[in-house]
Amino acid sequence: MTQADRADRTTAPERGEESGPATAGRPGGFLGLRDWGRDGRGSTTWRRGLVVAALAVLTTALLAFHAEAPNSVGNLGSLLETFLPWLGLAVPVLLVPALLRRSATALIALLLPVAVWLNLFGGLLTDKSGGSGDFTVVSHNVAAANTDVPGTIRGLVDSGAQIVALQELAGKPLRAYETGLAGAYPYHAVEGTVGLWSKYPIDGVSPVDLKMGWTRAFRAQVTTPQGPVAVYVAHLPSVRLKAEGGFTVAQRDVSAQALGDAIEAERVKKVLLLGDLNGTMNDRSLAPVTSQMRSAQGAAGDGFGFSWPASFPMARIDQIMSKGGLKPVDSRTLSRDGSDHLAVAATYRYSS
Repeated sequence: MTQADRADRTTAPERGEESGPATAGRPGGFLGLRDWGRDGRGSTTWRRGLVVAALAVLTTALLAFHAEAPNSVGNLGSLLETFLPWLGLAVPVLLVPALLRRSATALIALLLPVAVWLNLFGGLLTDKSGGSGDFTVVSHNVAAANTDVPGTIRGLVDSGAQIVALQELAGKPLRAYETGLAGAYPYHAVEGTVGLWSKYPIDGVSPVDLKMGWTRAFRAQVTTPQGPVAVYVAHLPSVRLKAEGGFTVAQRDVSAQALGDAIEAERVKKVLLLGDLNGTMNDRSLAPVTSQMRSAQGAAGDGFGFSWPASFPMARIDQIMSKGGLKPVDSRTLSRDGSDHLAVAATYRYSS
């Protein structure tokens, strides 16, 4: 055997090892998770996925500083705040390319929106209901084009609520609600297109001027066994998406201010607000109301309690709020009926 032959026999296993399937720099395992070193172009795990990391930082900024988003262009700030919880979906969407790129930078960046989202909405993920209550209230935009008025009436009666507020009442359906609810609720008041039904006496009914030119809100005093409660029923103007104006909220904002002023001037200590506010608790435009009242869903609900649209709820624009000596102990949505909104319900306990 020549010296050249011996050299070939010595180096052959080394060549075989080099030709194995798991060479350095090549991905191994699912999505390459066993090899996060340099890729074929020499990029390290810290230099890859910078675009994904930048998008994660942008998502974080939108969540953390949503109040700074301007409303001057199409009222985009209010639009963002209406659907703010859904920004969390950016995390699983961005996680896929972060893993495919085997980017440690992108994965670390994705922790930022997760942390901010949990800080904003993590408290809504747990069931905060507890204890017994003294009375239950329901608010429902029954929709002028309701496809099942009798079914809606049955659902309201079966809710067991002592106080029921309805919006979008008009014409023949209004008469149906008055007739169908009379047996369970001996007291009721209707002003414009909003109404209140109660097992307790109602008096002191007066319209609240929302600066719209017709009545879509009123104040009433309900005499409960534990004393008087001022109840406001409201349906703020609808928010519109217009080609020339973007997310149009001007009239809604004016009405929100008027409603907030009326509630602030209320002299009865225990106050309830029931209605379709066409905005979420995150929407800055509802601050004249939300800054002085407590959301039943936020305090005693389980989850987000989205109420609209009923076919696939994406936002809670139907609200039950209180201030004074009323403690919410439960908040929920009711089953879908013929409306494009879900009814919302809350149970309260009197407190000092």
